[in-house]
Amino acid sequence: MSAARRVKDEVFARTDQLSPAERKVARALLADYPSAGLGSAASLAKAAGTSTPTVLRLLGRLGIGSYPEFQELLRQEISQATSSPLSRASGSLRPGETTFLSRAIGQRCDLVDRLRTTTPPGEFDAAVAALCAPAKQVVVSGGYFSRHLATILAAQLDQLLPQVVHAHEPLGQDIGRILGLGKDGVLVMLDLRRHELPAQQVVELARRRGATVVVVTDEELSPAADVADIVLPVAVDGVPFDSFTGLMALLEILVEAVFQRLGEVALDRMREWEESVQITRAFRVGPAGAVSASSPAAELRRPAPLAPVTS
Repeated sequence: MSAARRVKDEVFARTDQLSPAERKVARALLADYPSAGLGSAASLAKAAGTSTPTVLRLLGRLGIGSYPEFQELLRQEISQATSSPLSRASGSLRPGETTFLSRAIGQRCDLVDRLRTTTPPGEFDAAVAALCAPAKQVVVSGGYFSRHLATILAAQLDQLLPQVVHAHEPLGQDIGRILGLGKDGVLVMLDLRRHELPAQQVVELARRRGATVVVVTDEELSPAADVADIVLPVAVDGVPFDSFTGLMALLEILVEAVFQRLGEVALDRMREWEESVQITRAFRVGPAGAVSASSPAAELRRPAPLAPVTS
């Protein structure tokens, strides 16, 4: 294991290589990081619902020779994070950055770039495959703030797939959408810190009905991740308010991947969708790509002629 990388970075990087039991340990560690690793190996195994040998096998996958070495690495991370104000302050400075705007843009670019390490490619591919599987229902939901991005995700997927809905109140007026999920259904739940209990309840309900569950969460992992089939973590830290920049990028990439995988099926759906909503637009695009203002909507929106100028 590289001395420059955190233990959690190694976990994210190697998620696709882990066995199901090892993945349970990894999720338990990330859900309460680094505290979960500061207790005994037996306590971490208990939290993950596995065994102590499984914990040790995970450490071997990470290139860590023993449990004491693992704990020492965690203690070093804590020490660096809490006792070096200068290090934290200098880490926010970049060469050539002289304005707040420039610095803030750089921080958010970092969050997007961290998707390379926080989101396992295998988990991402599994999410795409689940969404593209035939004969399914897709329900998208989120938390107090993330529900707004869930709305966008559902709206974009709806242009590519049939039977996509957004559950604004999944344990309230939209409960029927969760109850309607079956073995051919997919639930996409967004739950970022501070994690919400209803998200876990909705995920558990969907799993009991046989649906495939995709949880999009932060690096600390929502409790809902414990029972999810697929977990897509994103970085949200580094700014005063947790940032949705990385999350929005991940959702856009997910939609693009679904589009690429579906191919002509998605294009046909988009054509039907576009033709159905054209009436509300000022300009129409003809078969050759020419823009026409002769549609009824264009007639309604065409500006009135200007009055002649008199001196």
